[in-house]
Amino acid sequence: MLTEQGVLRASIAVTVLIAVCGIVFGVLSGSFSIAFDGAYSLADAGMTALALWVSNLIVQSAKDDALARGFKKRFTMGFWHLEPMVLGLNGVLLISVAIYALINAVISVLSGGHDLEFGFAIVYAAVVLVACITMAVIGMRANRQLNSDFIALDVKAWIMSGGITLALLIAFIIGYFAEGSRLAWIAPYVDPAVLAIVCLIIIPMPVGTVRQAFSDMLLIAPLDLKRHVDRVAIDTASKHGFLSYRAYVAKVGRAIQVELYFIVPQNWPAKRIEEWDGLRDEIGAAIGGEGQNRWLTIAFTADPEWAE
Repeated sequence: MLTEQGVLRASIAVTVLIAVCGIVFGVLSGSFSIAFDGAYSLADAGMTALALWVSNLIVQSAKDDALARGFKKRFTMGFWHLEPMVLGLNGVLLISVAIYALINAVISVLSGGHDLEFGFAIVYAAVVLVACITMAVIGMRANRQLNSDFIALDVKAWIMSGGITLALLIAFIIGYFAEGSRLAWIAPYVDPAVLAIVCLIIIPMPVGTVRQAFSDMLLIAPLDLKRHVDRVAIDTASKHGFLSYRAYVAKVGRAIQVELYFIVPQNWPAKRIEEWDGLRDEIGAAIGGEGQNRWLTIAFTADPEWAE
């Protein structure tokens, strides 16, 4: 549990177990909401497995062995672009599943609801709620050091699942005590009604992740990164007498891509390659974030067309 891959593997194992239990208890209790919870968990497990695969690719590509060198020959720009794709697909899938469940819940309510074995349902909801809380806490603690978007999304998914399960548990307890009382008429509506409410709550939750993922895929420049790079470039141009600069920045998953072109005056005195490299080191240090997740290109030219 000390690595991104370890956390994701544990999450997949628990999620698959919950999904199987959800489908079984959904059939035994006749609950659409529990069956939805199982299907939702199964979809989440599939997306987490995909995230784990991409995470392994990113880690493997950073190594210096035969496999990594093989990857680099075919994927010379790395695997960073896969991360927002997976995050976006994950969010869209979870939203789609919830919308489908909402439609079925509305149809069930309009059809008069259905009977439910509340005993089975309460046991399931209580056990799964404990599992969701445990996994969310484990993921949040691990991500304090790992700072992984994949784990952050996984934690969000566990919180969403926990919210669903808590709502189910409360509704099932209400339905259990309503049976045999003056409120017995509400019992058939408990399951589809709570499913509809839960879906309305969780549908907007992955929207932020999807929006960020599409921003990364479209290479939309983060404003704070662009301002920082512009400030470094302006200071550098002023200090060294460059005419102007062009800056191109993007965030792709966990990777930061920066391209800087400085326009130098015509007929400048020649400099040794080591001097230009020293200037690149100076600019790179000012930009910061050096590591395997930073892609930095710095060029100098007297022809502005090369910078456009």
